[in-house]
Amino acid sequence: MPETMEARDAVTTAPTPRGIRLAEIGDMGKIDLRGDPNERAFMSAVGRALDLLLPTEPCRSAAQAGIAALWIGPDQWLITCPKGEVAEIQEKLREVTKDAYAATTDISAGRTVFRLAGPSVFDVLSKGCPLDLHPRVVTPGYVAGSVLAKITALIHLRDADVVDIHVGRSFADYLWAWLEEAGMDCGLAVDRRPD
Repeated sequence: MPETMEARDAVTTAPTPRGIRLAEIGDMGKIDLRGDPNERAFMSAVGRALDLLLPTEPCRSAAQAGIAALWIGPDQWLITCPKGEVAEIQEKLREVTKDAYAATTDISAGRTVFRLAGPSVFDVLSKGCPLDLHPRVVTPGYVAGSVLAKITALIHLRDADVVDIHVGRSFADYLWAWLEEAGMDCGLAVDRRPD
C-alpha cells in the first residue's frame, strides 16, 4: 500500500558531503495562535504555558525544548511542536488565554514542512524565492512568508544552513518535485521521496 504524506516522517539535518539534504518533517505539529502582544496578561500566560517568550519583533522566532514560536504578524504566531503534543499544548493555551482576546487553531493537517540542510540551501532557494536568506543578511531564527516556486510558503531559517519550508499540503508534491529539480546541481540527497 502506498505511503501517505502523513506517514512520511524522515528527519535529518546532516548535509551530504557535496551539498544539501531534503526531508519532510512529518511529526511536526502546528498551532495558529492569535492574541494582543500589548496585553501583558496574555503574553505572560502564553510565556508560562510554552516556557518561552513569544517574539514580538517582526520576522523572528523563539524556541525552547522542542517548541518554537514563529512571528507571523503583529498579533499572530505559528507554534510548532511534536505532533503528539498538539492537543495538550493547545488545551494549555486555551486555558491560560480564556480571559484574553485570543484564539488557537490546530493547523497541522493542512500544512507540511520540508527541511533543506547543507551549505547550498541558499543556492536552491534563490532559484525560486525573492528573499535574500543568506546568513550575511539574516540570522538564525529569521522567519518570513514569501513566494517559492510560484506558491506561498513560510520560510524559517533554523540555523545558518538549515531551512524549514512550511507549505499547504495541496502544494506539497509540486514543491517537493521543484526542490528536487532545483537541487540537482547542488548535490541534493533526498532522505525519503514522497509517493
